[in-house]
Amino acid sequence: MILLGSTGSIGVNTLNIARKFNLNVEVLVAGRNIELLNQQIKEFNPKKVVIDREEDIKLVCHNNISFGEEAILNAIQESSSNTVVNALVGFLGLKPTLKAIECGKKIALANKESLVVAGKFIDQKNLRPIDSEHFGLWYLLQDKKIDSMLITASGGSFRDYPLEKLQNVSIKEALNHPNWSMGNKITIDSATMTNKMFELLEAAWLFDTKKLDAIIETKSLIHALINFKDGSTTAHIANASMQLPIAYAILGHCDEQILKPVDLVEITNLEFRKIESSRYPIWNIKDEVLNNPDLGVVLNAANEVAVSKFLSSQIGFMDISKMTLNAINKFHNLKANNIEDIFEIDKQVRNYCES
Repeated sequence: MILLGSTGSIGVNTLNIARKFNLNVEVLVAGRNIELLNQQIKEFNPKKVVIDREEDIKLVCHNNISFGEEAILNAIQESSSNTVVNALVGFLGLKPTLKAIECGKKIALANKESLVVAGKFIDQKNLRPIDSEHFGLWYLLQDKKIDSMLITASGGSFRDYPLEKLQNVSIKEALNHPNWSMGNKITIDSATMTNKMFELLEAAWLFDTKKLDAIIETKSLIHALINFKDGSTTAHIANASMQLPIAYAILGHCDEQILKPVDLVEITNLEFRKIESSRYPIWNIKDEVLNNPDLGVVLNAANEVAVSKFLSSQIGFMDISKMTLNAINKFHNLKANNIEDIFEIDKQVRNYCES
């Protein structure tokens, strides 16, 4: 495989699966965690390595190394591997997804932004999502008439926090997720509920439906539910680990145990909550975005700028959603007619939010 984002949480879990099933890793693409990358190089012996910055090349223990976006695209094109695992974070992941499609490779996609911003221009024929929610929905599908689909959210770092104090929370508090450890960007997106907006948009493209919603399930054990026309509901229950969706996305099927089964008696209870827009203002535009998925590129660009500003202490936590809502209001009439429009709209929205 070609693994994009090898030192992140998805990348590390992908290499756990590669180790378990003795899979060949031809290319490793990583950011700035060179120490971990060098450990991965030593164990998996890739033919090629791509990193973020030229100045870090001298620190990497490999003799075939390049850097930057073009190098990632070239590595995909030149590789003999048929599978690309795209675990890059943000808009940066879109071009590699498009390149993998162009090269006819199978894509195990953890980069949410590819579908969020450009879903209507992405051929899904060889695409498998790496996400517990979408994997759960796929796992539950059966030959019955579906009424609607439901995914779950953890509620993020501030699900129990006093509303009046949210504007003044610290970066450290925002990065303290109650259920698991993830990268900074996705942890903030989880706290604002923007991550769940992304996942609803992804589900709309993956399952060709707008009958979608989300609820909070505080223990992150139920990942997805399907409501059928006959009035019954099925739920996908599994311990929170990305290794299960990764294994299915790469291997196509899996007949051996990946996770420890959930012990319902040990859990004793589950708690569900409605997603309230008073705590998660972004939820006010859920239906608008689902009904006009062209807004995905606006949502993502504004959010990336806002999260970056928050993490560099330029704005408060609640300003993240405010900036995104302002951008949606400003650009709500924009339509993307081709993939070039996606990059142009992204640029316009970023310039607006930066100013």
